[in-house]
Amino acid sequence: MGWALLGLIAALVVYLVMTYNGLVAMRQRVNQAFADIDVQLKQRHDLIPNLVETVKGYAAHEKETFDAVIKARNAAQQATGAHDQAVAEQQLGGAVGRLLALGEAYPDLKASANFQQLQQDLGTVEDKLAAARRFFNNAVSEYNTGIQAFPAVLFAPQMGFTAREFFDVGEQARAQIEVAPSVKF
Repeated sequence: MGWALLGLIAALVVYLVMTYNGLVAMRQRVNQAFADIDVQLKQRHDLIPNLVETVKGYAAHEKETFDAVIKARNAAQQATGAHDQAVAEQQLGGAVGRLLALGEAYPDLKASANFQQLQQDLGTVEDKLAAARRFFNNAVSEYNTGIQAFPAVLFAPQMGFTAREFFDVGEQARAQIEVAPSVKF
């Protein structure tokens, strides 16, 4: 009887250690995925001043647009946490979109090889950023499920495992995304 009880306790301890180690691995995947987003955001933030300077050469009187881009970039660099970063990056994306739209108004700018290369580089970074966000949100989903599943839910909070936020665009941006664009010819 004593050996059976000792075996049961040993099996329980092994199971708890394996569950704990699994949660640690999931938390590390979330942290790594967030770091991957930071790398892509840094590349994006580094490209923006070059883009602004290129456009300034062709459209010097568009100061309001330049100021909005720089202000949004600075806010995005200072944002912390997944939610705040998502909101700041959404605003930066809108400001950069307005800056890129200037290319349509200035044919010489649109034809500039430097402007075209910066647009292409920014597009590549945006694609990588979208992939990194999807990976992060997937890692967060697995982690949150892991800490909320039985039996981990019984001890995860006491061991420092708390739910993480998704990299989300926010309610206001989601409302704008869900509205179908009107197309007029």
